Order: sequence, then C-alpha cells, then structure tokens
Amino acid sequence: MRPRKADTRNLPPRMYRWTRTRKNGKVWISYFYLDLTGKAIPLGKDLDQARIKWAELEAKEKPLDLRTMKGIFDRYIRDIVPKKAPRTQRDNLAEIKQLRTMFDSAPIDSITPATIAGYRDARSAKVRANREIATISHVFNIAREWGLTTKENPCQGVRKNKETPRDYYANDVVWEAVYKKADQELKDSMDLAYLTGQRPADVLVMRNDDVEGDYLGVEQNKTHKKLRIQLTTGGVPNSLGQLIENMSARNAHHVCSYLIVSARGKRMTAKMLRDRWDKAREKAKGEALEKGDRLLADRIGNFQFRDIRPKAASEITDISEASLLLGHTKGDITERVYRRVGAIAKPSK
Repeated sequence: MRPRKADTRNLPPRMYRWTRTRKNGKVWISYFYLDLTGKAIPLGKDLDQARIKWAELEAKEKPLDLRTMKGIFDRYIRDIVPKKAPRTQRDNLAEIKQLRTMFDSAPIDSITPATIAGYRDARSAKVRANREIATISHVFNIAREWGLTTKENPCQGVRKNKETPRDYYANDVVWEAVYKKADQELKDSMDLAYLTGQRPADVLVMRNDDVEGDYLGVEQNKTHKKLRIQLTTGGVPNSLGQLIENMSARNAHHVCSYLIVSARGKRMTAKMLRDRWDKAREKAKGEALEKGDRLLADRIGNFQFRDIRPKAASEITDISEASLLLGHTKGDITERVYRRVGAIAKPSK
C-alpha cells in the first residue's frame, strides 16, 4: 500500500485532505472519503464534521474526542468564544475552566438534567454556578447544531440558584467623601458615569467625536443599544454639556481623542480607573475612621464604581426616563435591579 502523505497521516483511513491556495493567498481546505470503488465522497470543509461523516460511512462510532465534552469544549473555545465581546470571552473561559473539572471526560450523551442539578448543588459559589450552567447550556445548543448530539439540552428545566441583586446605594455623603479624595481624571469619570448612567466600560471609551451637535452618542458594548443623550436644554448646555465642555478645555493640549484621559494625556484604561478608585476610596475610608465614624467608613469601603450607574437610576424620578437613559427595553429591570432607594411616602400626619 502506498504510504500516506505527511499532512494526511493524522486523518482516519480512507479520508483525505484537499488544499488549494487562492489568488489572495488564503488556503482553501476540504476533506473527502475514498470508498472501495475509488469514488471520492465530499466530507466538507470542517474537520470535525468530516470525521463524523467518515464514521457514518465506515459504520463506526464517532471519534472519542467528539463524543466527550473535552473535545466539544475545545471546539467551542476555538470557534465560538472569539466571536463574543472581550468581557464575555473572559467570563466564558473562566466558566469552562470550572466546568471541565466535572464534565471534561463525560460523553455528551451521558449528561442528564440530574447531572446538571448535581453540579449546581455541589458548587459552593451559587451565583457562579448559574453562570456556568448558562454557558454549558449554550455549549449543548451549539453541539446540537454541529451534529455532535441529537439529545435535548439537559439544562432545560433545571432550577437555578436564587440570586439577590446588589442593593448598595451610595448616598451623597458617601459620594462626596470619595469625590473629595479623587484626582481630576477620576472626578471626570465619576461625573460622566453619573450623568450618562452608563456602565464603566462604556464610559471609558467615550470620545470627543461621539459628540454630534447637541447630543452625545453612546453604543452600549453589552447590548449594542444606541442612545443619543442630550447636551443642551432649551439651547443652553445642561450638566452633561457643561461637563464635556470643561473636560475638553482641560484636555485641549492632549492629542488623545478620548474624553477621559490621564494627566499625561493617555487614555484611561480599566486598570488605571480601578487603581485611582481604590486609592481615593481608601483615603476617604481612612478619614472617616479618624473621625470615629466606623459606619460611614464601612459604607465607603463597600462603594464600587459600578454603583454609580444604579445611583443615577435611583435619583431620576421618572422610571421611564431612567430606563431610557440606562438603555433598558423594560422598566421592570430598572425598577428591580437598579432602583435602590425606597418609594416616596408622606408621613401619617
């Protein structure tokens, strides 16, 4: 028998690879199966799908690495995760790393709703368990699309752990304590986050050219929701308009196009923001402790930059206006998750 070429030795018997270099330099790859009569049967361009079709033609089981979750996780990381947002990619990789400890060697068809429920109950981090189950659920759905299983998704109908939304509200005393200790770029970040009601990641990427006429254009990274936030009221700059004017004037000598820049004219990164935030918060906390106000010090210590968004939502009277600014399509999300102050009530007399 003629020995196989080096680039096909990793393929199953009677399976071959065609390659062709296109004019643009990209290499076109396809696989085929050579039956006993010498007829070439196309298997497609995807190696994993080709191996499944090969197994069907040979009347054999699917290759082991395509039946166990390890190979499916590997392919999901290779083909699906890179198409997601950077933050989602990091979360998915961490979730799959945790899932591998239980599921890596498990055949996909052996996983049942009881298996998923057992994983949920065994995890000590209950909220993380919910995220991990959501991830493996998507992995199952994609595996069904790839033809790696015909079973129903075992995550469907499995009860999630109860989650309690974060309920921290930064009142004006806490805000002022941290704001007083912040450097100018952190003050700008806090003001911009509060007045726009946007997530920290969206605040950091706001640019001068996002200002178009009387509006600040925003596209939320998480939901891709687009907003135009007013910069004027009755033709006069409002609080946000004045803030951006002041920031632009301070940063006029810098070449950076972003609204929030460091004293050296560099774009503010998430790490730079976190470092400045931690430093200002610790100073504010220390000052409260020096005055003997431990309760205030504890509240300052629990204040996170992400709490600015719900502070903004809580301090807008009209729930529909708050939902619109935050980019929510349903007001109940704003009410349930982001409104962190009680309803206004009159005294009994």
